[in-house]
Amino acid sequence: MTLQRMDNVGIVVDDLKAAVAFFTELGMELEGEAELEGVCPDRMLGLDGVRSAIAMMRTPDGHGKVELTKFHAPAAVTAEPLDPPPHTLGLHRVMFAVDDIDDTVTRLRRHGAELLGEVAQYENVYRLCNLRGPSGIIVALAERIG
Repeated sequence: MTLQRMDNVGIVVDDLKAAVAFFTELGMELEGEAELEGVCPDRMLGLDGVRSAIAMMRTPDGHGKVELTKFHAPAAVTAEPLDPPPHTLGLHRVMFAVDDIDDTVTRLRRHGAELLGEVAQYENVYRLCNLRGPSGIIVALAERIG
């Protein structure tokens, strides 16, 4: 048996509409939305009484996906600290390749994104940055130089 692919990255958000708008502005496309509840999500998550709304976002090439989830029940829990620093154990961030990092940062700021540091250059290969987006999500951007 072999691994076929990475299917998606799941992110729990407190405002699904705002998260969809943020990732749409980034350049992802809304693939679909659904309401989930019942035995299957309860068993899969090990929780009782799950009711959630999801939005599946995909990259323009169709290969990368982000599943945004808003829990109606049970209520989502907040990790501490609320906006953990980038060196916190666990899922660190999601990185996207972009054509123009400055334009992308400007557009995402209109959706509440904030730079964690600044746009930095790695050798003569990439310009890179980390942004904090909706629900504290850390999104990294990479622009290939040349």
